[in-house]
Amino acid sequence: MLGPMRVTFLGTGTSTGVPVPTCGCDVCRSDDPRDRRLRPSVRLEWPGASVLIDTSTDLRAQSLRHAIDRIDAVLYTHHHADHVLGLDDLRVYGWRQGRPVPVYGSARTIEALRRTFWYVFEEAEPDGTTRPAIDPTPIAGPFALFERDVLPVPVRHGRLEILGYRIGSFAYLTDASEIPEASHALLGDLDVLVLNALRDRPHPTHLDLRTALASARRVGARRTFFTHISHELQHAAISARLPPGVELAHDGLAFDIGRAGE
Repeated sequence: MLGPMRVTFLGTGTSTGVPVPTCGCDVCRSDDPRDRRLRPSVRLEWPGASVLIDTSTDLRAQSLRHAIDRIDAVLYTHHHADHVLGLDDLRVYGWRQGRPVPVYGSARTIEALRRTFWYVFEEAEPDGTTRPAIDPTPIAGPFALFERDVLPVPVRHGRLEILGYRIGSFAYLTDASEIPEASHALLGDLDVLVLNALRDRPHPTHLDLRTALASARRVGARRTFFTHISHELQHAAISARLPPGVELAHDGLAFDIGRAGE
């Protein structure tokens, strides 16, 4: 028995974060700490494992805020900047841990990392320049990670296919605009679903609040948390509109999840 898994939201915002630079809207000027959102990522912890889903642009700040003392692996959903540009901050973890940090993602994501972080994958420079030590692995199906089974869940992000992840009775889907029929079949009997909900208005590459609620109803998880939230959604006001079992996540939110034997 592995026991429960700890889930911590390191960031629940969009690519701009909230507050948005140059913006003076009510949410960006809000004094509610739940309206301050770093770029999106979660940390998953269970005995012997500290795993991130994505390395957001704000990883350094998130690591300091949550006293993250080790990162044993990273699961990448896709290659967009707000989800990968904290990769360079894995440097210190490789140094401290004395080994490369394993990173997982689709073949397309791993190839994009090779282009974006070209200096990580080139031969070592003679002057000893430091760089992140990572061990990239393309994934195409379920795999085991520190004694837990990880199930990739394909979703549509506009025209791009990206990955969500299911681990036990927990699933994390961000940046989705559509959950394909085949992926719905992978999401039964969830305790917790994390799903993106960008704003009230429709968006071509992300679920809006209405479509996120419809997707959450169809999945039917016992609890659903919305993330990847823009400055158009004020935490208190939107929370008052949500049905039972559905909540807006916020930075720093943490909980344990898992049933016997998971």
